[in-house]
Formats: sequence, C-alpha cells, structure tokens
Amino acid sequence: MEFKEFSAKTADEAITKASLEFETSSENLEIQVISEGKAGFLGFGAKPAIIKVRRKANTDVSQAEEPVKKETPVSAREEKKEIKREVKKEATVKEDAPAKELERVQEERKALVRSEEEIADIKAEAEKFLTGVFKAMELPVEVKMQYKEPEGNLDIEFVGQDMGILIGKRGQTLDSLQYLTSLVVNKGRQGYIRVKLDTEDYRNRRKETLENLARSIAYKVRKTRKTVSLEPMNPYERRIIHSALQGNRYVETYSEGNEPYRHVVVKLKNR
Repeated sequence: MEFKEFSAKTADEAITKASLEFETSSENLEIQVISEGKAGFLGFGAKPAIIKVRRKANTDVSQAEEPVKKETPVSAREEKKEIKREVKKEATVKEDAPAKELERVQEERKALVRSEEEIADIKAEAEKFLTGVFKAMELPVEVKMQYKEPEGNLDIEFVGQDMGILIGKRGQTLDSLQYLTSLVVNKGRQGYIRVKLDTEDYRNRRKETLENLARSIAYKVRKTRKTVSLEPMNPYERRIIHSALQGNRYVETYSEGNEPYRHVVVKLKNR
C-alpha cells in the first residue's frame, strides 16, 4: 500500500486525521513524520506538521481495533500498592457515570485541611524529586507550583525550552513524571493529593484535540452507521471523550478492554 500524506497543526492531530481516514488506531499504521510543525509567534511563521501514513502489512482490518491483553506488573512495595489503588480509584471511579454522579463522588472525596507547614513540605518534596530528574537529564527547567486547598490538588507547571521532551509522545512522558511525583508526595500522608503536571498548556491543547476527535468520530458513526473503536487512552482522556459526546442525540460511548489497553467505543444509539 502506498503512503498517504496528512497535515495538521501538530503531528498528533495529523495522526488523528490518518486514524479517521484508515478507520483504525495508530498502532495499526506505519507513520513517517516529515515535519513536526511550528507554532510560530502570534500566528506568524507557523508551519503545519506533515506525516506520511499507510496501513501496516498483514493487518487484518476486522481485527484492527481489538485490544491486546497484557498483564501489568505489580509493584513489590506495599506503600506503592496503596497509592496505586488511590490513583486508580481517582482516575477510573464512575468513568461512564453521568455528571451528577461524578459530582457526588467528588463531594465525598473532599480534601483534608492541611497546615501551611505541611503544604510547604509537600511542595519541597515534589521540587526536590523533579529537580533531581531534570539535573540528571541536564535540562534547565523552572518549576512553578500551586497547592489548591479546596480540592487537595498540587498543580505544577514546567517552564523552559525544549519542553516537548517532557511532554513525550501524546503526553506519555508528562504522565509518567506526574505518576512518579504523585508517589513521592503521597508517601506516608493521610488523604490523597492529586498531582497535575503541565507545560506549554499541553493539557488544554490535548483536551481540545480529543474533543474535536470525538465530534469527528460521532459524525462518522452517524454517517456510516458503523461502530468505531478508538485507540487506547488513559482514564482522564477517556472521560474527555465520554463527556464530549454525553449529550449527543445519535451516538453513545462506552469503554472496554483492560488497562493499559482500555479504549472508548462509539456506536449508533438504538432507536
């Protein structure tokens, strides 16, 4: 099969367009990045990302969307197990529940009231860990932190050059750093502290990309009347898809598969 060229503002958006065109996930595609694209300044000098894509050889279209089951290794340390359970609970609780149910769950998970001294310790531990990581990477990064007491969230922003290194492919590096930082700040503490890492407004940009993807998939499902399975996503990104299509008159969504290969399915509503 010949390569087909796609372009968009970012490589991720171009890959999304290709996945829609080939009606399969990116894992079943052979992708060549020709240009990563350039945002420019105030719109000037912007350049689109360009990729070339073709379906991988020996890929059965009928099986292209089947999730691969794989055993996830279990941590040996009991304290990490407990934190992992908390992280999983926070991420997956009532994933497909309506908004009112999510609000009720969030109300039940009110943050503990922490002293200024404890908040300072939490920030210091996070900064010490992240500074050590960046030093090992020889990457100059400014770390900005804000503890939001009502929610019990620790928001951390990275500022510097070449922040794409910290984002990684589809935010995987950023998510990994976020998870490890969460382990550090939650160790030995009462109540769960939700850590959120971001840089260059990646989280909002990714949210916008996923919402656009959801709308495009919904239109495609309505037009073709065929069910579409998206590629595997983490719980946070799956919730964005569910939320974007929650009020859609024509399609409905649900998740299937096991982590880390759990994915969203979009299907036509039964009428």
